[in-house]
Amino acid sequence: MYYLEAEASMDAAHFLAGYQGKCGNIHGHRWRVLAKVCGDTLKEDLQSRGMLVDFGQLKDDLKDEVDYFDHAFIIEKNTLKEETMKALLGENFLLREVDFRPTAENFASYFYEQMKRRGYQVKEITVYETPNNCACYSEE
Repeated sequence: MYYLEAEASMDAAHFLAGYQGKCGNIHGHRWRVLAKVCGDTLKEDLQSRGMLVDFGQLKDDLKDEVDYFDHAFIIEKNTLKEETMKALLGENFLLREVDFRPTAENFASYFYEQMKRRGYQVKEITVYETPNNCACYSEE
């Protein structure tokens, strides 16, 4: 089995609705996302011969997924009042609503599915919320 790993990062704010502690307040992170993909065989075409996948394409695809959230305020749907949302949008803030609580664990699962949809055989996604704390997701 061959494995490749690529990394992308984003700076984004979030909060955990209903959380009793610091993370219940708006705060930001420099999130790091590592994608580990795998496969049994290497490509044989002239351009990609000897490669599992082109590192450039893997990096670009991961960056594309992660950049969607870069410098945004990530909000779990239906956790802010309608007037709060209107006010934030009225100030032209970049808001990204998600269907899940924006934890490192949920982002690991989210990016796993996004990379899978792009056709990768994903082994594992790791999301660092801080330099020392991360969550990993795989389907094993």
